[in-house]
Amino acid sequence: MPPTQPRKVIIDCDPGIDDAVALALALFDPRLEVVAVTAVAGSVGPELATANLQSVVAFLDPPRLPRLGVASTDGAPADSPYGLHGPDGLGGAELPRVQLHGGHQAEKVIWESIKAHPREITILALGPLTNVARVFLRDPSIAELVAGVVVSGGTAHAAGNASAVSDFNFLADPPAARHVVREPVAKTIVPLETSAQVFLGFEFLDQLPREFSRAGRLLRRMLPHAFRAHRQILGSEGIWLHDVVALVALTNPELFEKVPVVADVETAGELTAGMLVVDRRQTRSSRPNCDLLLGCDAPAVVDCMLRGFAAAADAT
Repeated sequence: MPPTQPRKVIIDCDPGIDDAVALALALFDPRLEVVAVTAVAGSVGPELATANLQSVVAFLDPPRLPRLGVASTDGAPADSPYGLHGPDGLGGAELPRVQLHGGHQAEKVIWESIKAHPREITILALGPLTNVARVFLRDPSIAELVAGVVVSGGTAHAAGNASAVSDFNFLADPPAARHVVREPVAKTIVPLETSAQVFLGFEFLDQLPREFSRAGRLLRRMLPHAFRAHRQILGSEGIWLHDVVALVALTNPELFEKVPVVADVETAGELTAGMLVVDRRQTRSSRPNCDLLLGCDAPAVVDCMLRGFAAAADAT
């Protein structure tokens, strides 16, 4: 049998430690062809999101460089209220700063990449959905050319982290989240409750690649800060890497429990803005518009992470 072609993806992210970890895995996964990586404001502001994206990709130096998209400062959502990522967004990793010359806006890069590869590209959205929504608003016909969207965000049962009922990615830009959820494209949502099932204790640090590789150096610079910050800020004796779980949901969907649902996003509620609203009535007037992942095989997901780390270390 001929070898399976790698799956083309665009990663839209707001690095952020967990986004950077996801990049380190995705860029060296032979099952993926990362066509583009685009920055969006979220865990960090737009300028820092762009700078971190450039620095991480340049530091890892993958064999196939993706196109890079610059985060827009127009209407950028507020920075994360948490200090989980440190002042530089990467846990004090102190990566060399790389200046991108002639960089295009993220939404332009997404649009051009999809047009160049119609019906082949899946968007992996790891931050607020600002960029993705703007692409659909700019050209509604592009929805027909997208293979699918995997979203890290939302809550399955209104158990939020940025508010009582909302996760940070949806609360950062509720209108964008609503627009993407309503788009007539194949969508998979990895909600907070599901990604939180993958809890990583301190022993996880001992399983990271050694620092002789670039991937190992990056991970060992960032993740100790994540453990310290989770303990100091959240009182947690471990960490969650929500966006890395979303990446595994893309590459290993068999590890997740999936259910089709009718979903929307609240945009105006004083207490509920950004809430993913799932219609659980027996009789509904609408057909399901997305797949919601309600559970996962957490040990198997962790194993996927560790094998991905080893592959990235071997390549760097």
